[in-house]
Amino acid sequence: MTIQPRTPLPPLRETVRVHGLSASKALGQNFLFDEQLLDRIAAIPGDLDGATVFEVGPGPGGLTRALLRTGARVIAVERDERCLPLLADLAEAFPGQLTVIADDAMAVDVDALTGGDPYHIVANLPYNVGTALFTRWLEPAAWPPRWLSLTLMFQLEVAERIVAPVGTSAYGRLAVLAQWRARARIAMKVHRSAFTPPPKVMSAIVQLTPADQPPGVDPRILSRLTEKGFGQRRKMLRQSLKGIDGAVAAAEALGIDPTRRAETVSVAEWVALARALGR
Repeated sequence: MTIQPRTPLPPLRETVRVHGLSASKALGQNFLFDEQLLDRIAAIPGDLDGATVFEVGPGPGGLTRALLRTGARVIAVERDERCLPLLADLAEAFPGQLTVIADDAMAVDVDALTGGDPYHIVANLPYNVGTALFTRWLEPAAWPPRWLSLTLMFQLEVAERIVAPVGTSAYGRLAVLAQWRARARIAMKVHRSAFTPPPKVMSAIVQLTPADQPPGVDPRILSRLTEKGFGQRRKMLRQSLKGIDGAVAAAEALGIDPTRRAETVSVAEWVALARALGR
C-alpha cells in the first residue's frame, strides 16, 4: 500500500531549488532526487506500514518521502538547520507520520526516542559519521537489539568491508563486528551519477538483520580485540594483541597460531578468543 501526501508535493529537485539548498560538503551530504530509486531503497526492509523507522540525516527529505509513502512512522534526526523547513512541509503533508529531531545523530539515544519499541533504521548515512554510527548500533550489550533491521548506504568500499569473508583484502574489524551476531548483505549498488553532487566513489546499500548471539561473549572484549588486531593488521597477532592481558596465551590455547595476521582469523575464531578472555 502506498500512502499519498495530504497535499501534493512538488518534485524534490524543485523544492530544493526553491529553498536555495545545496549539499554541504562539511556535513558529508549528497542528495538523491530519483524517486523511483528512493522507493526501491525504502522497500528493502520489507513491509513498513505502521512500523517505526529511524532515519539519520534526511537532508531535504528524499528518502523520508519514500519511507512515509510506505506508511512508516519516521523519526528523523537532522543537524542541518537549512533542511528543517523542507522536513516541516513533509510532516504537514503526512500528518502524524513524521517527527523531526534537530540534533546530531551521534548525540541521541535511538531506543529512548522510539519509546523502547522495535524499529528499523534506514539511512543514507553522511560519509563523515557513517562508520561511527554503524559500529555503535552493532555493539549494544543486550542482544537482540531494539532495531529489527539496518538498511544503510555507504561508500561501496565500506560496504564491501562489512560483508567481506575472511582472508580477503577487505576483511577487517567491520566484517567481524557485523557478522558475529548479525546477517549482512549488499542489497543494492548505487552509481555515483545518481547523486547531486556526484561523489567521487560508488555507493552501496547494506542490509543487516540480527542473528543469534554466540553465548558467553562480551561484545566489549570482542570490540577491543578487533580494534587492536586490525589496528596493526600487518603485524602478527603476538605483536598486535600484546597490549591485551592474556590474549596471546589464549590464542595459543585455542590453537590460533600467534604468528598469523588478523585478516586470517575467522569470525568464529575472534568470537572464541573473546569468550576465552571473558571467563
